[in-house]
Amino acid sequence: MAKKYKRFVVIGLGNFGFAACQKLSNLGHEVIAIDVDPAVVDRIGPIVERAAALDATDTQALKRLGVEGADAAVVSTGDDITASILASLALQDLKVREIFVKVISTDHARVMERLGVTETVFPERDTATALATKISGNALRNYIALGANFSIQEMGVPQEWLGRSIGELGVRQKYDVTIIAIHDILTDAIVATPGPDYKLKESDTIFVAGNDQSLKRIAAVD
Repeated sequence: MAKKYKRFVVIGLGNFGFAACQKLSNLGHEVIAIDVDPAVVDRIGPIVERAAALDATDTQALKRLGVEGADAAVVSTGDDITASILASLALQDLKVREIFVKVISTDHARVMERLGVTETVFPERDTATALATKISGNALRNYIALGANFSIQEMGVPQEWLGRSIGELGVRQKYDVTIIAIHDILTDAIVATPGPDYKLKESDTIFVAGNDQSLKRIAAVD
């Protein structure tokens, strides 16, 4: 079962941070929202547990607000790289368990990773990469990057696989990928972790996980 956070801190209430606050609150979590702009803090106030206009690089101010020991934080300070660095350091000082930082460049990401944050998020790059991958071939329907050269892709079933079972095809052995789910687009039914006896149909799409090079080999199958 995935870990469920209980107390989140969101620093920076631009489009990304504001949306994160809304979603986390809708999911029932306690959210502490922080920004230097009182106007945006007033807008988010009715949605979250606590909201404050303050300098998120001020460790003592964060501590007074109840940030210390929070389960996770999202840092989204826009183009202000210095603010994201100092805010992340303050969160580390306050023993926030996990810190996710929105970055604006690869250099920004490198700095944050050197600081030991949990994960950097580059929304523009990640969205563009997913779109470019999606439109690069007719078979591909969805693309989720999980790390360097590793992803989950949803694609149509290759013609030569139709009517054959997963076990018969030997997908894992032959291509070094795993079929983790099947979506029947006619019935909208999802089969999670299909067994080796499942026979692929023309109405199916397959979710496969693996190295991008291996996944390209599947996409090239007729």
